[in-house]
Amino acid sequence: MRPIEALLEIIRDEGVTRIFGNPGTTELPLMDALVEAPDLEYVLGLQEGSVVAMADGYARASRRPAFVSLHVAAGVANGLIGMLNALRSRTPLVIVAGQQDRRHLIQDPMLSGDLVGLASAATKLAIEVQHARDLPIVLRRAFALAARPPAGPVLVSVPMDLLEEDTDVTVPARSPVSGPGPAAAGAADAAALLASAERPVVIAGDAVGRTGSVQALVAVAERLGATVYHQPMNDGIDFPGGHPLYAGMLPPRNAVIRQTLAAHDVALIVGCHAFMPHHYTPGPAVPDGLEIVQVDEDPAEIGRNFAVRHGLTGDLGGTLRALADQLDGRVPSARERAERIGAITARTRAEAESAARDAYGPAPMDPRAAAHAVADGLPDDAVVVEEAITAGLALRAVLRQDRPGSYVHAVGGGLGWGIGAAVGTRLGDPGRPVVAVLGDGCAMFGLQGLWSASRYQVPVAFVVMNNGEYRTLKNTLDESKGASAEHGRYVGMDLAPPALDWQSAARVFGMDALRAGSAAELRDAVASVKDLTAPLLIEAPITGHGR
Repeated sequence: MRPIEALLEIIRDEGVTRIFGNPGTTELPLMDALVEAPDLEYVLGLQEGSVVAMADGYARASRRPAFVSLHVAAGVANGLIGMLNALRSRTPLVIVAGQQDRRHLIQDPMLSGDLVGLASAATKLAIEVQHARDLPIVLRRAFALAARPPAGPVLVSVPMDLLEEDTDVTVPARSPVSGPGPAAAGAADAAALLASAERPVVIAGDAVGRTGSVQALVAVAERLGATVYHQPMNDGIDFPGGHPLYAGMLPPRNAVIRQTLAAHDVALIVGCHAFMPHHYTPGPAVPDGLEIVQVDEDPAEIGRNFAVRHGLTGDLGGTLRALADQLDGRVPSARERAERIGAITARTRAEAESAARDAYGPAPMDPRAAAHAVADGLPDDAVVVEEAITAGLALRAVLRQDRPGSYVHAVGGGLGWGIGAAVGTRLGDPGRPVVAVLGDGCAMFGLQGLWSASRYQVPVAFVVMNNGEYRTLKNTLDESKGASAEHGRYVGMDLAPPALDWQSAARVFGMDALRAGSAAELRDAVASVKDLTAPLLIEAPITGHGR
């Protein structure tokens, strides 16, 4: 079997049915071979950032590694932002990047470069294949490593001439891997500490949702009667948003996290990557005296940024079920605690709902009203793909989603991910409506993804929260200076003039668009996406600084 034939055989065997890419000369052997491979759909993106974002959304929705094809050093460089997001979000990707012909690499030809060096910091592994006989085993290793916890992207650099060789290579069989490993030892001791708590708290990390362990965590929280928070800027649903014990997301600042956790005596931290603060504040995230039980599938997370009393490494679902069994009937006050917490969360939610509804009105809308309109209009079982920095925080305050996979975010921070990720999400799970909530600044970083949505008629609603500025930068600057929102001029933080014309942008890429003239119109537009058969851009003008 020739190398190019081996590549196609392996990706088929690994469950790949779609290749996300943007081709160049080094991909010509692959593109030529795909003519005779109708079972492998090539999903074209116009820029590598959008390509990797589509693969990211697809991998999360389909729950298996996605396959990406990039072109030489420039393509890898463009795709780095997506790799960084995938690495932080633990998304399994296998990326094959075409390298220049080995026969003249010594001459430093155009388009060549150190692909491994470029990608190493944004992947679990980057490796270049030098011999055709090694390609099959390297690809098998790449798929296994991408999926192994903690999951992430793996890049394989393949010289163009290697794929063209008329050499017989052997394809190793796929090695079946059993399901999740055993539950962690030590559940009895950890449960004893948790049961002794008077004010327990649970922090649900994104590994909970990724591993399908949400219900197991719910059982633990209910048997403790514990307040539950999502980790800062959570990527998905790790605890039901409508549950009475759920108190929202921890803000990504150590000082606020420390203040919040200071009200508790014992914390259970599950599947959380070390809190990952955003803006710097002095001091640690964990207050003195807080006893911690940490559970994770990745041993490197245990005690990474704070000391723990009990660190449990193993299958999250199995470990949480063991904890729940140990806690069954051991906390007589759990029901009373739960009722008290539920009353607080109900009041907090009612206040957020009331404030958002009171802010309803014509465009430009209050961001709270726009966020509420999106949440209120969501069709049943819809997936929200969110990349809206400030409007996204308002959305989190009113969104009540319970099903894992219903909310998708990128904690990596590389902007331009949202449009492509939404396309990939709908391709990976075509039975669920997808609504992408995008900041106008974020959307401009990944605008090319709209072309792919239109090209493949992917029925996604792209809601662009348009405030004509980098609102998060102004907020951060105001906070750092202790100034009011009217303190003066900002440099490099405004997107108008000229104003971004989102209706024209949609038309450039061949899709329909509408402008919501009020919060009520926005709610109705979002509600209609259940019937979409093609992509739609919905512009939601919102108020910004000084408006």
